[in-house]
Amino acid sequence: MSYVTIPDHAAKARSKFSREVSKRLKKHPRTEQLECDLFDAFVVRDFMSASECMQMMRMIDKTAQPSTLYETDPDREFRTSYSGNVDPHDPFIKMIDGRICKLLGIKPARGETIQGQRYDVGQQFKPHQDYFHVTEPYWQQEKPRGGQRTWTAMIYLNEPVEGGETGFTTAGFMVPPYTGMLLTWNNLKADGTVNPDTMHSGNPVIAGTKYIVTKWFREGIWK
Repeated sequence: MSYVTIPDHAAKARSKFSREVSKRLKKHPRTEQLECDLFDAFVVRDFMSASECMQMMRMIDKTAQPSTLYETDPDREFRTSYSGNVDPHDPFIKMIDGRICKLLGIKPARGETIQGQRYDVGQQFKPHQDYFHVTEPYWQQEKPRGGQRTWTAMIYLNEPVEGGETGFTTAGFMVPPYTGMLLTWNNLKADGTVNPDTMHSGNPVIAGTKYIVTKWFREGIWK
């Protein structure tokens, strides 16, 4: 398959921004860098307490609707979870949001609204990347809304009985869900262009239910 190459004049700025975030995370006393040669990824255990996770799960249940995709996919099983943007003005959400931004050292204005997701038995999100594909029609809408996505931050709110790992399919490793643990990774290469090797999946839940929250950061101010 051939791809259209589009000049990326903002890549240099994204590269500098991403390096600064990685440098900060490597120095943070609570972060653990994952062994991966293809992109930078880190985890922070007990980022949220058990009681905070329970509160967030209740909020997700109130907003959850069938998950959607930016682009139409004929595979109805591609993303089968439930999702919902939690209220960004809620004091509890603002506290958690601020904690994520502080950890990564990214201005809150660059962050999208936290999205909660619930996976019941059999539900999944097949391999995908979090960055925007600029050749797709939706890019014309997303470009002025803050531009390209840079870092992803995900927090596991509980542990399903079985399954539900985050599988990095190209890099060849999986991250199992642990209650309160944050997982974050850089969606860009060192030169600031998008990194296809960040391909990942929300593996099917085999038993139990999985809850997570995800926050994506943009290269510019998110609108």
